[in-house]
Amino acid sequence: MNKYRIDLNGTKGLTRFIIPMLTTALLCIASPGFAQISTIVTAHTFIAQSQSASSLEHEARTSYYEGKFSLAAKLFQQAAEARKVAKDSTRQALNLSNLSLCYQQLGRWDDAEREITDAIALISANKKLSTEQLLALAESYDIQGGLQLARGKAEVALKTWESAATIYTQQHKFNSALTSQINSAQALQNLGLYQRAITLLETALKLDSITTPAEQLKILEVPAFPETATALRTLGDSLRVVGSLTRAHFVLQRSLAIATQLQLPEIVALAQLSLANTARAQGDSQAALKLYQQIAEKAPANLRIQAQVNQLSLLVDTKQNDAAKILVPQVQQQVVALPPSRAAIEVRVNFAQTMMRWRKDNKNTINLSEIAQILAVAVQQAKDLGDPRIQVDVLGSLGSVYKETQQWAEAEKWTQQAVQLAQQINAGDIAYRWEWQLGQVAKAQGKFDSAIASYKQAISTIKSLRTDLAAASPDVQFSFRDAVEPIHRELVELLVQSNQKDNLKTARDVIEGLQLVELDNFFREACLNAKPEQVDRVDQLAAVIYPIILEDQLAIIVSLPKSQQSKISDNRDFRYYKTAISREEVELLTSRLRDNLSQLTASDLTLPLLKKMYNLVIRPEAADLAASRVKTLVFVLDGVLQNIPMTALHDGQKFLVEQYSVALTPGLQLLAPRSLKQERLGALVAGLSEARGNFSALPNVEKEVKNIHTKLPSQVLFNQKFTNSAFQNKVSGVSYPIVHLATHGQFSSQADQTFIVTWDGKIKVNQLSSLLKTLEITRDNSIELLVLSACETAASDNRSALGLAGVAVRSGARSTVATLWRVNDEASALLMSQFYDELVKGSKTGISKAEALRRAQVAILKSNMPNTPNTPNYKSPYYWAAYVLLGNWT
Repeated sequence: MNKYRIDLNGTKGLTRFIIPMLTTALLCIASPGFAQISTIVTAHTFIAQSQSASSLEHEARTSYYEGKFSLAAKLFQQAAEARKVAKDSTRQALNLSNLSLCYQQLGRWDDAEREITDAIALISANKKLSTEQLLALAESYDIQGGLQLARGKAEVALKTWESAATIYTQQHKFNSALTSQINSAQALQNLGLYQRAITLLETALKLDSITTPAEQLKILEVPAFPETATALRTLGDSLRVVGSLTRAHFVLQRSLAIATQLQLPEIVALAQLSLANTARAQGDSQAALKLYQQIAEKAPANLRIQAQVNQLSLLVDTKQNDAAKILVPQVQQQVVALPPSRAAIEVRVNFAQTMMRWRKDNKNTINLSEIAQILAVAVQQAKDLGDPRIQVDVLGSLGSVYKETQQWAEAEKWTQQAVQLAQQINAGDIAYRWEWQLGQVAKAQGKFDSAIASYKQAISTIKSLRTDLAAASPDVQFSFRDAVEPIHRELVELLVQSNQKDNLKTARDVIEGLQLVELDNFFREACLNAKPEQVDRVDQLAAVIYPIILEDQLAIIVSLPKSQQSKISDNRDFRYYKTAISREEVELLTSRLRDNLSQLTASDLTLPLLKKMYNLVIRPEAADLAASRVKTLVFVLDGVLQNIPMTALHDGQKFLVEQYSVALTPGLQLLAPRSLKQERLGALVAGLSEARGNFSALPNVEKEVKNIHTKLPSQVLFNQKFTNSAFQNKVSGVSYPIVHLATHGQFSSQADQTFIVTWDGKIKVNQLSSLLKTLEITRDNSIELLVLSACETAASDNRSALGLAGVAVRSGARSTVATLWRVNDEASALLMSQFYDELVKGSKTGISKAEALRRAQVAILKSNMPNTPNTPNYKSPYYWAAYVLLGNWT
């Protein structure tokens, strides 16, 4: 028997709620569900007809604020009876609404539902509502919305709060309307619709879009009210989740300033908690820990435990074990004593989740039975709450405890129940985690077919979520390192073991899916909406190569044409090659190679590494490639391999670019192919040769721009004329299929750090995408070719090429040529001149864009430039290999 086996006698059905995104599960614990507390009837809201009723209401409010919810409920009930006797139905309804609020705090959900329904019915029974009755109805809607949200009915809650906001606005109660809009934003967050939440709150606060310094200054002008402090905090949380961390910090600082000015300790603590979570998301662990500690020392009790659980989670994740050991007993004691509420469930399960993560490094110090008992309470509370989403996670979490103790039958049973319930309520954003776990449990038992089926279902669920992930909440947002990436890779590993064609095709599709979802995460929205075209259907003289980094091997799947004449889509050979090597070794080799390639002084060290990478990526299938007589190699590169130019790989005799045309694609999906025709050739060209800010001068850009202008019809923006506004204006009116930008730029794994440099600033990737989409709409056609000839991937960012893929996909261009590192601008000018010469020739002879780039690169490396005598020696890959072609290569 496993020594960690758990026997939960009498706890059948116990579960563990686990937030799907493991690494940041505690970044966004919701504030307690009594934002509606302001809707409790205050003294000025009514005229006292009965001293007894008024006294009861006053005492009830006092008891509520003191946390004596049972007593408050009893007093509100008595007050409602007194108002009924006095035939004051409006105030009777308000007392029933507040009674519902008390029941919510006590976890008496059905009673809360009954009372709020009765309250709204009482008010609505009047044929024509007075101002007082309308406001009472809006207040009751506020409380009803809170109950609906607590019970997992976010869409219904959203409609309820929208009704409340409409009434408040009509009655000119704008701060009350703002409160309802804040609640609506929280409902949108629960639905994963964070961009909509941001738009709602920015509109309510009259902030428009917070992107420029001038717009940020408007935040400082937001008036100081409790409602605005809360609205700004909710807005800041939304901005953090969508990755706008700097903006989130700015907004949250204003929320904290207002709360501090108005002496609102709970809102101060909430703003600090949000700032701490933002600091954690920014990677500033010390700042986050300091804020968590401040909250734990000074905040109200209900927030103190949330801060401490977050603090403990961060200590565990940063492996500060000594500090964690000190904090665990304090937190555990408070967690056990929590009264029933939705927030209490989340705190309990997040604490348990943290303990499970900590157990990986401290197995002998973590008692699984204690964790299970903490979860047992959460299970019963989740059942009482009646929220099926929580029940899903609790069931799955119980399965995860049994999985940890290798009690496979129990793990499978509870996980299966979680999956079934999630599918019944269409909760894909949490279902994929438990579908994944079900696959892992099946794999551990040797049930490989069942495991593959569960993994496929998890990935299918992820795919179905793409368009709903406009900036997913922590319950929805994909964490690649901890969830989505392992799901895909673990399935690929299962599939390639069989070495069967159908499974290899599925593995191909799976790795493509990972690339697309990662791009979604980069932009915080589904970014590829064009009709797909399989790349191996585009060109029957192309081989498509998928190097896939697994834990203990580099798997290579190659799609080869069976017949050059056939156009049948399935007429492909799928072959699997395997090299035994650890993920860490691949990542280390890639990092060293990338660093050496971008430094001319390291050229002597580079060739042995290029040979080693060739042996990993090309050597296994080299004979089959030669036998198939393909002319183009299309790579769907995985992970860190995206940082390496495949053209520079060396077989000991030649570079790969001397043997094949090479193209990259971030996935198998392309726009319908079309080659550039002579009558359509023409370019919008923009460039900077002078230094701007921290970016050095590029004196040969002027030559590059002039060369293009002499070869093609073109419109040019150069130096001072290449401003943000001028580029925007020119883009909207141009009709050429090529956009060429010869300027500094950076590709990063973060959208905010991916940009190109203009004379008066930067154009970030999302702005560039919008501008080029304008060109596409104006011309009623896509851009054929986008060239970025002086960009580089961000240093110390092993996923920086993701920014390059993001630009290629979001620009709408069918093809993108860009650079992986800062190139020598003299070599760049020569290479670009040759590239455009080949493009012009190709429009007549039919050579592809990939072949045009190949010929230009070969001419550079052989220092054989037509019409360019005395060309320097540019043989080193430093000069020519940085250029890569993404997208449609034909």
